[in-house]
Amino acid sequence: MKGYVVDPQTNIVKECYAVVYAPKRRRTRFPENVVEVCDTETVALQKADHSNMQYAAKLVGPCRSSEGFMVFFLKEWLNLEPEE
Repeated sequence: MKGYVVDPQTNIVKECYAVVYAPKRRRTRFPENVVEVCDTETVALQKADHSNMQYAAKLVGPCRSSEGFMVFFLKEWLNLEPEE
């Protein structure tokens, strides 16, 4: 997410590592039901399963969307293979 700065003095929104179910990796916003937050980058990379469209990522969130859902924003994909 370009141009977004996380305020280190608050705990409202954080950067986190996660595994994201993403059939199309073009999206940059994900609802919380497709995100599994992990403790570390290593854990996220271990849980990733590309054959089931689950990818390790660094995210920012959760944030409440204008529709009332909790969402995460993509900061970067981790160890991503090129899309086929």
